[in-house]
Amino acid sequence: MDWGFIDPHAVAVLAITIATFWLFAKEQLPVQSTALLSLLALMLLFGLFPYDRGDRPLGPEQFLAGFGHPALVTICFLMMLGRGLVATGALEPIVRRLARFWSFAPQLAFLLFLAFCMLVSAFINDTPVVVLMMPVLVAIAARTGTSPAPTLLPMNYAVIIGGMATTIGTSTNLLVVGIAERLGVPAIGVFDFIHIVAIAAAVALPYLWLVVPRLLPKDSGNRPRVSLTFDAALEIHERTYAAGRELHEILKRARGLRPQRLVRGAIEITLLPDTRLQAGDRLLIQDTPEGLREHAAALGARTHNREHHEPPGGAGRTMAQVLVTAESNLAGTTRGAGLFADQHGLAVVGIHRPGREAPLNPADATLRAGDVVLLQGAMEKVEALRTVPGVLILDAMMELPHTRRAPIALLLMAGVIALAATRLLPMVLASALGVAAMLLTGCLRWQDATDALSSKVILIVVASLAIGEAMMATGLIAAAGNSLALLDAYVPPAAMVGALMLLMGIVTNFVSNNAAAIIGTPVAVAMAASLGVDPRPFVLAVLFGANICFATPMAYQTNLMVAAAAGYRFKDFVRAGLPLAILMWVTLTWLLAREYALI
Repeated sequence: MDWGFIDPHAVAVLAITIATFWLFAKEQLPVQSTALLSLLALMLLFGLFPYDRGDRPLGPEQFLAGFGHPALVTICFLMMLGRGLVATGALEPIVRRLARFWSFAPQLAFLLFLAFCMLVSAFINDTPVVVLMMPVLVAIAARTGTSPAPTLLPMNYAVIIGGMATTIGTSTNLLVVGIAERLGVPAIGVFDFIHIVAIAAAVALPYLWLVVPRLLPKDSGNRPRVSLTFDAALEIHERTYAAGRELHEILKRARGLRPQRLVRGAIEITLLPDTRLQAGDRLLIQDTPEGLREHAAALGARTHNREHHEPPGGAGRTMAQVLVTAESNLAGTTRGAGLFADQHGLAVVGIHRPGREAPLNPADATLRAGDVVLLQGAMEKVEALRTVPGVLILDAMMELPHTRRAPIALLLMAGVIALAATRLLPMVLASALGVAAMLLTGCLRWQDATDALSSKVILIVVASLAIGEAMMATGLIAAAGNSLALLDAYVPPAAMVGALMLLMGIVTNFVSNNAAAIIGTPVAVAMAASLGVDPRPFVLAVLFGANICFATPMAYQTNLMVAAAAGYRFKDFVRAGLPLAILMWVTLTWLLAREYALI
């Protein structure tokens, strides 16, 4: 495309792009609907009015290619891998320790976490870093009773910023440097610009730490609803943390634990800070199902006396809340808990009784009509209760992780990250192998894998790829770059570096980073040659600009991943990412100009 000739296809594509982003921002339609309408509009435009100028003919079928694009396939596989870590509880030991530090000093923990993400992503590709960190933050939020929304996006931005620091930080960096070298630019070393990005990262870190969480929703709506609290018993057994320790030590380790009574045999022991627990003791507590699991794991205790008969970490175990009605044969019986075990093969973990006068011991409590019983056992046995008269399964089932396979899941995820980080395999192939291995080893079920996929993410990726393809094929982006190059005779070099970085920053929020790099790098080299100056700051302006992908969810694949996990909306990215993009643009422009004596 040439600005001297108005290409009607280019004008229509620009109009569709503006309309799409306007609808995303207004949020009057579901994101999936907006993405689908955008895709259909492009298909109709190029289907009714064929486009065959140049060497990139476009038709409706080209826009459907996004459904098989490596970027989309990679994102889908990575979401499945993340679900495998959750299903096996692989990260629970790490998260448990981080959560204790987080609950003690949340601001300091978050700051150190962001700095760590920046450091690691300078040497490991951004995507595997986000894949590894995202479930950790989600799990920490669940354990601390908060939402992951204020932390996931700052973490994602920290990873992207860290990825700018070296030529191996992202594939985009390698692409820019490689193209520039083929065009005759002196070789740019792996760490040649790390000090520039380090200063910019230090400027951005306070914004990510203190400001971005306040710009994001406090609760994305993705957290589980508040659960009932249940009277339960933690059974202490030998060779665990709790056996032989005093109560105050246990309360320090299991934060939030609310002990009610301590039963030793048939005797009730007075609870004092220096009361020492013994193997065989039953510590009666009250908490939510999630809290009960957390405290049992922290202390190494059992939540019911049938637990040692169950295969450790077996797949398909579930916690379910069941209401006992007056028609049940369990109501009024002194062996209600035992009858559940005998008749249905399910263990009673806890009992919720509105208005109870004293703590209940699930092992010997008499069940009453109106009690809500927390059961644990195989999924199929819980489902069989739906045909049992007098009991109602509430909509609050929680599948338990099959922890026996947790080491396998961790090993497989580590293998995927290692293959991608060392570039032995492309990310799409490494993640595909990881998913296949998790399915074959039982770490992941097909139901879990399909549940991990997000229609929002899939349609946004396809629509954004279609828009990017149309903008490049019709010459819109190339025309913008050529027009900018015409200004080099009238604008100082420092301003040209800033303008080039700004253009790349805008482009990368519409098309892929690699596409922006392919378009921008030759323009940068041409600008430097025209001005008779060192081309390296111009090349780095393209590299940095192609990484300033903060303002839209479709700008980078990790943006889409955290959007799916935290339920972010389009305007959340604009509100938090646009100021960050401006901050990074101004800082990096000034640093490049100073580094290469352009001012």
